[in-house]
Amino acid sequence: MTCVGLIGGLGVGATVHYYEKIAAACKARGMVPDLVIAHADVDIGQGLVRAGKLDELADYLASFIERMARAGAEAAVIPAVTPHICIAQLLKRTRLPLINIVDPIGAELSARKIKRVALFGTVFTVEGGLWGQLAGVDIAKPRPDEIDFIGKAYQRILDTQAGNEADTAGLRRIAADLQRRDGVEAILLAGTDLAVIFDEETAGFPAIDVARLHIDAIVERLAA
Repeated sequence: MTCVGLIGGLGVGATVHYYEKIAAACKARGMVPDLVIAHADVDIGQGLVRAGKLDELADYLASFIERMARAGAEAAVIPAVTPHICIAQLLKRTRLPLINIVDPIGAELSARKIKRVALFGTVFTVEGGLWGQLAGVDIAKPRPDEIDFIGKAYQRILDTQAGNEADTAGLRRIAADLQRRDGVEAILLAGTDLAVIFDEETAGFPAIDVARLHIDAIVERLAA
């Protein structure tokens, strides 16, 4: 089995979600996962993202990957979407292969022949459109007021680990508008903490949970 290292804390809820799902999936396959987790500070990470200091963010994340490598990790994972903004810089700073969240997204969309999507997550994720890493798919960007609402709603969920009816209804309204107005075929749930309010089955609109895809890829790597 491959030992996989997870950079935890970006945020804590996402790390717990990944850990629980990985453990459950491995148990279902009769495996015991070989994992290493190092805790990073979400406030430091978010601060570097907001400041656009991608080299510093990559240095920060690489320091945890190096620690996990010394602990036996043979591959590394960032169990959060937004920090992937610095993936190009990070790849130059680590000797471990990264299980990039974008790769399984691309494979899923290709298999389902989906060509136009939108993102729900942090402002940086929604505006960044996965930073040019998703080839062959058109990513529709919500209107500025919609991005502001999505970002604030997500931050409230991240801060409280709880949802409210107004945020849930607002996200569903924006999803419906993106489908009707912009021809979006599916919304990528590109923020793990959205699971607090809905998932692919309960969202009320065509949704794809990118964390689920990422976790499946991690489990496959663990089994390698």
